[in-house]
Amino acid sequence: MSWEKTTVLPENVHTFFFVGIGGISMSSIAFVLDSKGYTVRGSDRTQSEMTQRLCDAGIEVFIGHDASHVEGSDVVIYTGAVNDQNPEIAEAKKRGIPLVYRADAIGYLMQKYKTRIGVSGSHGKSTCTAMISHVLIASGKDPTVMCGAQTAEMGGAYRVGKREDFVFEACEYKDSFLGFFPSVSVVLNIDLDHTDYFTGGLEQIKESFRQYALLAFAQEDPLVISNADDGNTACALFGVEKTTFGIVNDADFRAVNITYNKGCAEFDIVRGEEFFCHVALSVLGRHNVYNALAAAAACFHAGVSPEDIGKYLSDFAGLARRFEKKGSIGGADVYIDYAHHPKELVSAISAAKKLTEGKVLCVFEPHTYSRTASLFSEFAASFKDSDKTFFVDIYAAREVNTYGVSSAQLAEATEGGEYTPTYEDAARRIREEAKEGDTVLILGAGTVTEVASMLTC
Repeated sequence: MSWEKTTVLPENVHTFFFVGIGGISMSSIAFVLDSKGYTVRGSDRTQSEMTQRLCDAGIEVFIGHDASHVEGSDVVIYTGAVNDQNPEIAEAKKRGIPLVYRADAIGYLMQKYKTRIGVSGSHGKSTCTAMISHVLIASGKDPTVMCGAQTAEMGGAYRVGKREDFVFEACEYKDSFLGFFPSVSVVLNIDLDHTDYFTGGLEQIKESFRQYALLAFAQEDPLVISNADDGNTACALFGVEKTTFGIVNDADFRAVNITYNKGCAEFDIVRGEEFFCHVALSVLGRHNVYNALAAAAACFHAGVSPEDIGKYLSDFAGLARRFEKKGSIGGADVYIDYAHHPKELVSAISAAKKLTEGKVLCVFEPHTYSRTASLFSEFAASFKDSDKTFFVDIYAAREVNTYGVSSAQLAEATEGGEYTPTYEDAARRIREEAKEGDTVLILGAGTVTEVASMLTC
């Protein structure tokens, strides 16, 4: 059984098993299916706050992987982070239990919704998804949401709503987003990343995003929304009918009269040649102007008034691990951010520089060996606005180090870089360096947030 082309859930499916249920996306699918009355179980490598939340909701979670866990399951849902060596995957194959990829499960769930807004891009997907969701909710709509990060408003990374609007984050890794059914395809930007999968480089990535954008035209009332200022996006979507947003180039939705107050942008949105709305963001950075423009275009298409779009974009409070303040140490504010690509690092550090009277001190955990190796020079150049950067060991995720790359090498290649292999080492050096008025950024997509806990507990 495959859900890629399925429009009706087979009657014999009652129990779902999730391999890696503690992940943000996987747990969201699990919660949604649980809310619909299905029996949901799963496993994860380690116990976490999310696995506890699942247990508290009455969902059975096994810590560790074992073949016996899949017994009684009708479908096993998995992510790209697991392989055939996983005992639960191997047992499902042995028993003939259908295996469904995470993205295909999301694709199945979204098909019953009228408007399906999918946010893609190399950077900013979670924030833009959350912005759109916030505006729709605040304006009185009732969307179902699957985001890549948690928000206080939703109490997690998902929300179960009515059958009108479905808002979701569309990840490009392993071409996952090509299994979705968007009626609105948002493309925020395109960059070289995930080189362990995209071995054909940037051209392969651009072609994947083009195919994702074109998926909208198979649905009713289709719309493609794209960044007019991003060269890779413009190239990938050349000739595609679209609504554009931007700051520099001509676009259908454009930000003008931009000013900054403590790092947060205030601006007018112009649609065509006419004033659309005024926005005073509560989240930091120029990159969030682009996220807000894309959200404005998507929400207007979904029927929200310009006045409400401006009002609710302005009070959007951000989401977990996106320049999230965690406390202070020695008078220095401590923030965590999910940045793990050179362009994301530049955006985060630039935002910190705008609000800091003293120094900007960074702790960075590179995420995966393949990304670190393929973008090594770009990473080394990303920290030019950081006064001191401490590099902990690379977060391996799904990989082994066949690239001969290390955080020690990256620290040596970075001006102001210092190798601090462990979280404890990095926390110690921050305590020694941080002074009143400084800003400390804990950066990375792995478990490096533990450093913030060490500093602020």
